[in-house]
Order: sequence, then structure tokens, then C-alpha cells
Amino acid sequence: MRKTIFKKLEAQGLISNYNRLRKNLPPKLPKKVFLWDETFREGLKAPTVFLTYVEQVKLAKLMDETGISIINVGFPALSENDKHNIKRIVNENFKNTTLTASAKATKESVDACLECRLKEITIEAPFNGLNLKYNLKITKQQALKRTVESIEYARKNGAKVNFILMDGTRTPLEDILQIFEAAANAGASRLVIADSVGFMRPLSMRYLMARIRDGLPENVKRKTALSVHCHNDFGLGTANTLAAVEEGVTYLHTCLAGFGERAGIAPFEEVATALELLYNIDTGVDLGRVYRLAQSAGKAFALPVQFHKPIIGDSIFTHEVDQDLEEMRAHPLLFEPFPPQIVGRETTLFIGRNTAQTLIQQLMEKAGIRASPRQMDELFRRLKGPQENLDKGESQMTFYEVKKLMKDLLKGYSMWDFWRLVEQITRQKPKLQENKKKTRL
Repeated sequence: MRKTIFKKLEAQGLISNYNRLRKNLPPKLPKKVFLWDETFREGLKAPTVFLTYVEQVKLAKLMDETGISIINVGFPALSENDKHNIKRIVNENFKNTTLTASAKATKESVDACLECRLKEITIEAPFNGLNLKYNLKITKQQALKRTVESIEYARKNGAKVNFILMDGTRTPLEDILQIFEAAANAGASRLVIADSVGFMRPLSMRYLMARIRDGLPENVKRKTALSVHCHNDFGLGTANTLAAVEEGVTYLHTCLAGFGERAGIAPFEEVATALELLYNIDTGVDLGRVYRLAQSAGKAFALPVQFHKPIIGDSIFTHEVDQDLEEMRAHPLLFEPFPPQIVGRETTLFIGRNTAQTLIQQLMEKAGIRASPRQMDELFRRLKGPQENLDKGESQMTFYEVKKLMKDLLKGYSMWDFWRLVEQITRQKPKLQENKKKTRL
């Protein structure tokens, strides 16, 4: 359905599809890509978000059924509870997906993954001056040595290894090529560039990925695949991910509904649907399950999906009945980008305050219903009354109460509250002024 509907409209001369022009198809565009879900790693960084083991397994099973290729099940070294849950998930049966977990470039962190009996480990490390000076506080050579040793250690213990270059899009090209080559020679199978603060724009992403692709030695290209992890701080997570695909990148990090740290990362449903419908690239994803998966994620995270969110928002296929009703019924694609059934949705029509009275009368006449003037007046009064009589101030108060409740649900301890709690328990008074200043930074 998805592959033929637009072709039919083109063949009939009803639409022009510029996405299909040869001039607009990048020469490095792959025929197939693989979706790599980071919901249990990246998504759980959203403030105070917590998933029970049952919720994790349910979501993972739905991802597997949907056709997601790789699922990052978390960070075993974070806590004993995380390690315990990851061990349990690894023992579950999955048909389509491969499980991986995150580790820092240290023996202890890799060991935590190995204890979970994971067959694949994703080691992450930064390599630019900012991180070396203020995060790792080691030299470039020390960071390189640590990365290589951790990859070699994981490989010697039988695990397949992916390597993520954190803050990769703010790392000098020569340093990216240096650490990628070293990681590949140490045994890494996939090399991931992370736009960790969502700082790239699509043309810049294409530039960088092309330089990385062309700059790596041939022996590295043959044994590794490139991947991207795009944050959404500027609202460009999906655009940057697609830009990377245009340069031949085949493994794409996404999160369900775009959840994650700060503004989250590229939303799974946007990336998958765009690749399938706009690029005609095989993602292996059953788009018909996309909406159900997003709804399950929103419920488990206790985070509402925005009404106007692309693909999965409540409003995207919802239309107020107006003078274009007959045209809408004749061909919904007059007002919709694609048939909603493709992603497990349906078109919804509603009568609103902007629906003309004459149109309502026409609808009734076509349905064979005759109403007296008095009955019509009563019908219009009931249709329009709830909206026109709505107390805007009261509705706004309700909105702010719901918003406050959501904030309270997501609220953790601020740094100030943390130090007050420490003082109560230890009976030692910290230097609150100093810590308060650090909190503001």
C-alpha cells in the first residue's frame, strides 16, 4: 500500500512527488537501514522517569514485533538493580531484535555487561578537548589507550562491540578518524557518531558523515558500519538522522516518541515513517504497529504525547467538518500526507464551533433526517453551547493544575534539596552557598 499509492497518484498526473526525482536522491543512499532503539538507555534519562521490569519487557517485546533491529537495554554498571533487570531481559526470547547494553571505556563497566551474558556491548567515550579536560581529566593518548583496551577486553570475552564517540559532532575530524580507526582495529563492528547536545544542522551532518566515510581506511570500511545518535535540542534530531542516511549511514539511534534526556533524541516513529514513505528505504519496521508502540511508551513513562506531534499525535489525522467535507470524503489525501492506516491510525472528523450551520443542515438532509426550525435551533444550541459558554478562566486554571501535577510527578530532588537532606541525615552542615552556585551552573 505504502509503495503504490503515491505512484498511482503520480501516474494519473494528480500529484508531483519531488522526493522521487533522481536529482534529489543522494548517490550514497542505502537500500536498507536498521533502527536502533535507545529508549531504555536514553529515554530513562528524562527526569525521574522509571520503568518497572514488567513495563520494560512489554515494551521490548512490542519493539521486537515491530521490527526494531537493536535494543539498548540500559547501563548495567549504573546499579545492582539495573544489572539484575538487564540479566532478566537477556533471558527473554526475542525473534527479530538484538540486545545490547551500554558501558563506559573501563574494565569494571564492561564486566557489568558481561555478567549479564550480553552478546553485544556498546562502549561509549568522548575524545574532544572539552571532555578530556573537564570530564575525563586525562590526556588524548590515555583516552585512546583506555578505549582500545576496553574494546579488546570485551572482544576477548566473546562479545560483539559497538563504539559510540560521545560529543562526536564537536570533535575535530582528524581525531574522529583516529579514534574510529583505533576502535575498529581493536574489534568494534559499528562506529557511532553522537550529536550529544543536538548542535548540528542537516547540511553540516552530511558534510561530517561524508568526510568520515571517505576518510576511513578501506580495511576499516569493510569491517564496520557507521551509525548516528542525534539529540533534538534544536528540533533537528530527525532531520540530522535523515541527513546522515543520505550519506550512507545505516544504523540509526532513535527513542520511542522521542523521549530522552533534555529534548530527547530522534523519534523512532518519525525516522521510520519518513524513511519508508519519503525515501522508499526498507527499515524492517511494521509501520502498522508504530502508533500502538508509542501509546504504550507514553503510558509506561507517564508522559503525555503532544497532541500536535507528527505521526503519533492525536491531532494529525483529525479534521473539523467544514465546506471541504465532500472533497475530504472523495480523497482524504487532499488534506493528509499519507493514509493514516499505514501507521495504525484512522481519520477522525468532528463538528466544531467553525462548522457552518448550512453544512450541518446539508449533512442531515443527505442522511434523510428532516428537522423543524425549532429542532434545528436546539441542535445548534447544544452543539455550540459547550464551547461558547466555556469559562476560559476556569479551563486555564484546570490546565495549570494538570501541568503542575505533571511537574510534581517528574520532580526529583534539586541540588539544594539534596544538600538539605544530606545535612538532616549526617548532621553535618555543607557549604550551601558554594553548592548553590554550582547548581546554578
